[in-house]
Amino acid sequence: MISKNHPYYRELSIAIQAAQEAATLIKAFDRNRSHLGIHLKEKYDLVTDADIASEKRIREIIMSHFPEDSFLGEEGRDDEFLEGRRWIVDPIDGTTNFAHAFPPYCVSIALYDSLEPILGVVLEVSRNELFYALRGEGAYCNDQAISISTIQSIDRTLIGTGFPVEEGVNYDKMLTIVRTILKETQGLRRAGSAAYDLVCVAAGRLDGFFETGLKPWDVAAAGLIVKEAGGMVTDFNGGTAWLHGRKIIAGTTISHAYLLDLIKESGSVLV
Repeated sequence: MISKNHPYYRELSIAIQAAQEAATLIKAFDRNRSHLGIHLKEKYDLVTDADIASEKRIREIIMSHFPEDSFLGEEGRDDEFLEGRRWIVDPIDGTTNFAHAFPPYCVSIALYDSLEPILGVVLEVSRNELFYALRGEGAYCNDQAISISTIQSIDRTLIGTGFPVEEGVNYDKMLTIVRTILKETQGLRRAGSAAYDLVCVAAGRLDGFFETGLKPWDVAAAGLIVKEAGGMVTDFNGGTAWLHGRKIIAGTTISHAYLLDLIKESGSVLV
């Protein structure tokens, strides 16, 4: 457990409170789906009334305690990547899943200071699984410490991914990568929520994960949780631009190296 004397314990507690209250709202919308408004922001990009209500509540809670901080949310986007403390929030990661009543879907809340991660909270709503981490303090699920997989052979690994839906994706080459993974590992999974895939890496349920076309709110919290669980997190070049570079690889040392090599060999397959 993280000590209450930790200098960021208050921030973590408020983030968890905000995630839990947002999840309560989301569950209320789930129980009354006949009145759930579902709208199209862009082609393939949904937003529901639950997303909007969730983000509004998260913003209210966080800004009431930390009014000097900045806030970047998927549905109400303030300025991106300024200096100082910035909360990065996805009110429902997995909106398409939620719109179809198909779990998982998550609330994701992170705090960064000058682009350095401080804390991450991911709450998977349907199963009420609370993942969280403070930088340097390890990673937890429902207050139990978690860590990455110990599997050392690629043919025993389970890999996660997501399929980008924006223009410019070469799906034939994407499927070539998928075909290779299916032949060389124990399988490939697509949960429909990058945040959930990443915390599954942190908890050792998945050995690795890769995706492109992502936004900061998709990965900000869960990326830190993976790192605090002992995992590697990079962009597709093996660098550090995974938060705002739209491409992420996460996993154990062996799985990360495998995915990095596979993606590099494919060239400019993905946007």
